[in-house]
Order: sequence, then structure tokens, then C-alpha cells
Amino acid sequence: MSKGFKSGLIALITGSLLVTAINLSGQISSGELAGGKLNTIQTSVPFLTIAPDSRSGAMGDVGAATTPDVNSLHWNIGKYAFIDSKGGFAISYTPWLRNLIPDINLAYLTGFYRVDNQQVVSGSLRYFSLGNIIFTDITGTVTGQYNPNEFAVDAGYSRLFTDNFSGGIAFRFIRSDLTSGQMTSDGQATKPGISFATDLGFYYQNDIDVGTSDGQWAAGVSITNMGTPVSYTVDAEKTPIPTNLRLGGRFTYNIDDYNTVSFHADLNKLLVPTPPVKEEDTISGDLVVIRGKETPGSVVAGMFQSFYDAPGVLKGDGSYSSFQEEMHEIAYSVGAEYWYRNQFAIRAGYFHEHSTKGNRKYFTVGVGLQLNVFSLDFSYLVPTNGQNSPLANTLRFTLGFDFANLDL
Repeated sequence: MSKGFKSGLIALITGSLLVTAINLSGQISSGELAGGKLNTIQTSVPFLTIAPDSRSGAMGDVGAATTPDVNSLHWNIGKYAFIDSKGGFAISYTPWLRNLIPDINLAYLTGFYRVDNQQVVSGSLRYFSLGNIIFTDITGTVTGQYNPNEFAVDAGYSRLFTDNFSGGIAFRFIRSDLTSGQMTSDGQATKPGISFATDLGFYYQNDIDVGTSDGQWAAGVSITNMGTPVSYTVDAEKTPIPTNLRLGGRFTYNIDDYNTVSFHADLNKLLVPTPPVKEEDTISGDLVVIRGKETPGSVVAGMFQSFYDAPGVLKGDGSYSSFQEEMHEIAYSVGAEYWYRNQFAIRAGYFHEHSTKGNRKYFTVGVGLQLNVFSLDFSYLVPTNGQNSPLANTLRFTLGFDFANLDL
């Protein structure tokens, strides 16, 4: 196997982690969308969208308005201002896509510190390993081996604005090294992809009376990974990172002094332009857009364009519905969490993504245990499209340490 092919294989594996198929040319033909065929949105560094912790991972990947915890930096940076603790940290581990490749994994370390009653600072390190890759020349002779990897380092700040409303901002450095400088088939040297990104998050919660008991409702919104696109060679076209809009809500009901149940729902949409439909011009021979829109050069312009640039899906009358395809780009997740005496939790959830936009559909379950300053969480993923799914049997483990019960 040639070096060029191995390098391409690494990039293909990484780019395919969160979708069932991708279009490598960056465009689709005029007939692709007929009958609901794939038109996935293409992004680099998709590991940024993987749920890193077991709690949200057990509830269908909800997180915009879940009760604040140590892992809030990934889901909604604004939630930290309401966390009832002086500080804490957690480490999570996820063996990823083990039905596809045996040694891919995601590790996540995150923590926070309360500066005062209104301000919280936080940080995290996310490390994604794609396993061991053996490079060979055209004769099959081994020329070396490499462990392609990606990581992101975050720093966040959260603040309480009112008794019920908070917000936050996070800054992120991303490095993606997939090829160890291997040469491409056309003789170009590859390089690590580098990006800088920002998250914004806002969160609102309010206590309510529910019959003879009480509860709480909450809403959250976050925009994550607003940053520079990534390229792995000097001349290659840059690919956007997965900028994401997340909207969510929560309702918590305190059954009695010992039992509490919460229900959550999130909507997610990638703020990345949708690939247009192109055809070859019969006169010039150039590819021209016949449906959809060309990708703008500005990241911000691309975020706004992502709401109205879908080429459209073919309807029964022969016309194309752009609005219908835009709705297909919204993934939704729902989850529930039950706590007994704030010590033992049972969780379940469901995540749904349209078949033309990645086709991730799965149930999740999990449990949590809180013991004084330590917490341990576990989650398990069950895909609805069969045990042959690369996501089948995905496990997550999170170990947390909370300073709330320590006299500091």
C-alpha cells in the first residue's frame, strides 16, 4: 500500500467518523437528491462533535439546558455560573467506533473553578487517537508507523447576569495531525491542520410550583466551534470546522424529598454551508451551480447562509423543496434522568439524524453514582439501524471530583 493511499485512508477515516458517507468532491450531481439520497454537510475535525462525557451521552446527547455539571464546557459554557460548587474536574474515556477499527478512542479532561458568586473559569483538553497506522511503499515494505491524532484545548469564562440568567465564552485551539508529514500522490507534503475557535453560550433557569411539589424549568442556547477552516496541505482547499447551533430545554420535577426526575430536549444544526448541486456547462466545460449556493469565503457569511442554501429535495410534482432539506439538517435528541437522594441516577435518551444528513439514530442508557466528592458515570449506545453500525456497543466512562463538599 502506497504512502499516498495510506494518507488518504487516514483522512477518509477521520472525515467519516460521524456520517455514513461523504462526498469527496465537495459537490453533488443534479440527480443526487432525487429519492432522498445523501447530501451530508462536510466538515473537518468531526471529533469536536462527539459527546465526551457519560452523563449527556446516556441521555441522547442532550446538554444545552441540563443541570450544570463539570462537563458544561462542551455543551453550554453559560451553565457554569449556576453550578453549586467551588470547583471540580472530571476525566472521561470513550472507545470509539470499535466495530470499525479496534484502537480509536477519545479522552476528555475538564475542570472549573468558581472565582466568586458571579464568575466561573473553566478549561478542558480533548484528545482523539485514531489508532496505529502502518505505512508501506508500493512493494508492501513497511516504511514506518504512526498514530494519527487530534486534540483541542479550551479556556472558558462564565458569568451570572441576573438571578436566573447567565452567559459565557470559550476559546479553543485545535490541532489535527493525520499523516505525520507524508507526501500526497501529487508530491505535496502534508501538515497538521490548525484552527482557532470560539464558543458562546447562554442559559436561563427558574423555579416553579408543580401541584403540591416544586420543580424547575430551564432553556439554553449555544453556538460552538466558530472558527477558522482547516487544510492539511499548502494548496488544498480549506474545509470548515463543525460550527454548531444547539437549542435546548429542561423540566425538572421534585417528586418528594428523595426522588427527582428531569426531561430534556435539544435541537442541533450545523452552521456550515450545504454542498450545492453542480453540472458541467456544455460550452465552457466548467462546473456551474444549478441549485443551492456557492460556499462563501467568510466563515460568518457561511454561518448565515447555512439557513437557506440547501439545494432542495425532489418532490412528487417535480419541483425541489429547499425548506424541506433545511429541516432535514436539524438533528434532535431527547433524554430523561432520575435521581434518588442525589446519589444514584438512571438515564435514557434518543438521538435522531435524518438519513440524508448522516443517518445517526440511536438509543442511549446509563447510570450515575455520586459518593461525597467522587462521582462515577457510565453510558451505553444502542443504534437503531442494526448492530453492524460502527457506533454499536459504544461505551463511555466518566470519573468526577467535586470540591462542593470540601472545606477549602
